[in-house]
Amino acid sequence: MGTLDGRVAIITGAGRGIGASISRMFAAEGAKLVLNDLGSKEDGTGGDIGPATDIAKEINAAGGAAVADGGDIADTDTGKRLVATAVETYGKLDIVVNVAGILRDRMIFNLAEEDWDAVIRVHLRGHYSTIRPATEYWRAQRNPDGHFRIINFTSDSALQGSPGQPNYAAAKLGIIGLTYSLANAMARYGVTANAIAPGAATRLVATMPDDKLAADPDVMNDMSPDNIAPIVTYLAGTESDWISGRTLGAAGYEVKLWNNPDVIETISSDGPWDLKDLANKVETQFGPKAHGLHPSIFTAQVPK
Repeated sequence: MGTLDGRVAIITGAGRGIGASISRMFAAEGAKLVLNDLGSKEDGTGGDIGPATDIAKEINAAGGAAVADGGDIADTDTGKRLVATAVETYGKLDIVVNVAGILRDRMIFNLAEEDWDAVIRVHLRGHYSTIRPATEYWRAQRNPDGHFRIINFTSDSALQGSPGQPNYAAAKLGIIGLTYSLANAMARYGVTANAIAPGAATRLVATMPDDKLAADPDVMNDMSPDNIAPIVTYLAGTESDWISGRTLGAAGYEVKLWNNPDVIETISSDGPWDLKDLANKVETQFGPKAHGLHPSIFTAQVPK
């Protein structure tokens, strides 16, 4: 028996890369799938249902169950259709995995507003597109023991502040905030929410300048999208309720647990702030000397 036997999942961005790897592992573990992929270029332009169809055919030929959808995930009608398809085809919905994404990298001073809007639309509206109808469906089930799952995809670019990806970083950090909100709001309905920050050799990564992965075939193998699928499969099972609301990193043969934001120090005043008093307290109680830290810890760090 597979760990996902009898469970039904929607996976976006399922036609290539990480989404395809997750689709194959889910199917191997017994899940029935609704696979969405617009089949666009890396920047979100164009469209071709071929990638989603090919993965669905592959899964069905191996004895699994999958249907393909080529809709634009940022169109909310697509999200509604995916949920309806899961329920009508398989009788229910247990899992939503939001992988679909695009890149339009520029430094902020060179970033056109249409490139900002396109990335925010695909990532944030694309997540909303599936989550809105899925949570409505789960709320109606009134099953606090349903083990329903939302698995979102964020990025180290958000967590570390990638300098050439302001649109992508903003969208991906927004997904973490969304995940926190979902974990808090939907627990009473048996729904958990997690975010994954993946590191893998995908076609999106290959578009980045100075990409170091492509230079080393061994690293490329270690960084296969297939290595992201196991932790997603674990989260999609029925034993992972305890970890809801957390962000996990996955790259190569490592899985990391990211911390949730936490207050590390507080300063206060008896009344309205005196600017000099505020400055002194900030420097003495927030500053590196107060915590035994080198001043460089407070300097913005750029991922290498």
